[in-house]
Amino acid sequence: MRKLALAFLGALLAGSSVQAQKPDTTISVKDVTATEAYLSSDALRGRQVFTPDIDRAADFIAARFKAAGLKPLQGGSYFQHFDLIEAVPDNIQVAINGQTIDPAQVGVQTSRANLDWVSTDSVKIYVIDKDHSFTQAMQAYRSGNANYLVLLDSATSLRLRRYLRFLTTHMSSPYSLVTVPFAGTPMSLDLHVHSHIAAKPLKNVVGILPGHGPKASEYVIFSGHYDHLGVGKPDAKGDSVFNGANDDASGTTAVLTLARYFAGRHDNQRTLVFAAFTAEEIGEYGSQYFATQWDPAKVMAMFNIEMIGTTSKWGENSAYITGYERTDMGQILQKNLTGTGFQFYPDPYTAQNLFFRSDNASLAKVGVPAHTISTSKMDNEPYYHKQGDEISTLDMENMTRIIRSIALSSVSIVQGVDTPSRVDTGSLR
Repeated sequence: MRKLALAFLGALLAGSSVQAQKPDTTISVKDVTATEAYLSSDALRGRQVFTPDIDRAADFIAARFKAAGLKPLQGGSYFQHFDLIEAVPDNIQVAINGQTIDPAQVGVQTSRANLDWVSTDSVKIYVIDKDHSFTQAMQAYRSGNANYLVLLDSATSLRLRRYLRFLTTHMSSPYSLVTVPFAGTPMSLDLHVHSHIAAKPLKNVVGILPGHGPKASEYVIFSGHYDHLGVGKPDAKGDSVFNGANDDASGTTAVLTLARYFAGRHDNQRTLVFAAFTAEEIGEYGSQYFATQWDPAKVMAMFNIEMIGTTSKWGENSAYITGYERTDMGQILQKNLTGTGFQFYPDPYTAQNLFFRSDNASLAKVGVPAHTISTSKMDNEPYYHKQGDEISTLDMENMTRIIRSIALSSVSIVQGVDTPSRVDTGSLR
């Protein structure tokens, strides 16, 4: 029986390989550009969380999922609703070693109205220095079971000023994190914070394409985040809209395009999940919530797509995969691209810890082979998080080829013939 099953899957994959030329005709530059143009348009005003603008983007994505024939996630809705906790401190008093800390320089993430720490024994202390980044501190806090006091030097405190204001919004947790600018060894601590606590609603957009074979109970996820930075202070050109064309309307466009492509084929053996995440820009909260709703043992792979609109450092027909060395998923994808001229490379920006800075991280932390595909030159992207991130700066033909290559490279995983190795969660601590 096992030989017959393998023979069946081999024949299925062979048939899929013949049909794999379809991405060249069914995934068109015209359609990809039209989707990208709307998601990154001024009409959506930068898709900032907690605004009507991101709600319009969510409605558009849901309508596209419905038009493609995807099933709603649950209850007849494509929206996956959840709440973030907003804790706005109105009274902060912090002293370390008897030295009073300026309340304006303190960042607080808590679900408690009253926070009282009167000893360093009650917290874990994390020092940000040349060997330890703030991203690593947040990772340790989210994966741990303790209160964290994070000590920043003055330069780091200034660099993180914009981010620290987002600490007020977070997933509910029994633990708290406080950041303070402080140099030295904390021997004594006296901290009292009072905050106003409120729930703030958000939503992911999720569509399901059920599998057609014995592996239909296994899942493959294609994802990207649809939020961005909204409207801010005008730049030198008078532009105030952070359009987020590359970050990450490009990834969301890829998810919508792949949803229609696979729905049109109607031959996926594993169940496919297409997810547009919210709140990535303020802490990957959409994917964090999403990850809690699945049995990770049943998720065989996650293709997270982030910033594929510009050419990579290697030029056209190439992209990189974050955390490439953590599983054999990249090798599987490249095998399926043999003879196409497209190349997936390992992440060349490992010092920037990109594997933990996008929505793949939430599922990778529980062992899922979850990786982000990107082309963004993280050492040289002139419009990253700037108003100039508009569709006019993107290479739409190359972006379309990348989406086609993702479709083609995923075929053996979608069909259940290949299963990537799991992420070693012990190596993430």
